[in-house]
Amino acid sequence: MTPETGTGPQPGPEEVCAIAESHGLQLDPAGVEFNEAGLDYRVAFAVEQGTKRKWVLRLPRRPDVAANQPSEQAILDFVRPQLRVAVPDWQIQEADLVAYPLLPGRPGLTIGEGNQPDWHFDPSSGEYLASLARLIASLHSLDTAAAAAAGIRSESPQQVRSYWAEGLEAVLAEFEVDGGLLAGWRRWLDDDGLWPQRTVLTHGELYPAHLLLDEADRIVSVLDWTTAKISDPALEFMYVHLISPDSFDEVVRLYQDATGTAEPRLADRCTALLAAGPLNYARFALTTGEAEHREAAQAQLLAV
Repeated sequence: MTPETGTGPQPGPEEVCAIAESHGLQLDPAGVEFNEAGLDYRVAFAVEQGTKRKWVLRLPRRPDVAANQPSEQAILDFVRPQLRVAVPDWQIQEADLVAYPLLPGRPGLTIGEGNQPDWHFDPSSGEYLASLARLIASLHSLDTAAAAAAGIRSESPQQVRSYWAEGLEAVLAEFEVDGGLLAGWRRWLDDDGLWPQRTVLTHGELYPAHLLLDEADRIVSVLDWTTAKISDPALEFMYVHLISPDSFDEVVRLYQDATGTAEPRLADRCTALLAAGPLNYARFALTTGEAEHREAAQAQLLAV
């Protein structure tokens, strides 16, 4: 998983409510609660004055995050009517605030004290695994041509590979990289069998912090579509491979039953994508230009 942190001084409840009020949303400062985990957005939960309606507020941490909002909005508008799960319905989309009504369900995972994960369900639950497989199957069955026409970023199989190859060269130009890590990434880039033969619409980060569950551990809502794009199908399976390795084969079987499609060397591809985590974070650090992220990325690139 991508390291998560907040940087710099952050506005308090009164200031957040003032931002919301400037966009026509009246909130109760006494009910504001913050989630500081996200790299791109600071998240707050609040209650609307009068109606008592619950809202989710996303406060961009950097200008580049706000600039990406139209792309994420296009993704949400495309998937909302086509998936059986709920997704955010942005009522406010501004450079300093995104706000939407609270979605049904409870998070499968939150980050607690000391940046430690707090699990709120059993990730090997049969109901959860079945609903995850259905979600992935539904998402991968959506029309990619229509998605691209709707403004969603699209990569061909060749472009998926090029994305990582170009990213590695960009990172090597700015960071020192452990020789073992570099050799492993070079082997990955050179192995034809570790790259997709097709691309599909992907969420990109289907792990339990972005999934809201019902009382039976079934997925009812999906959050944070920032990384969604038409890309490698293996992206959707890598967190199962990381978090619930003993359940990986079952999720893949259910997916194949639903789609009639088998992804070659899927476990190996997930392993390779997970091993590229430090590379991915270093690319993120270059995007932000922030010293804190560069230092953390450099540490990861030299960890053995």
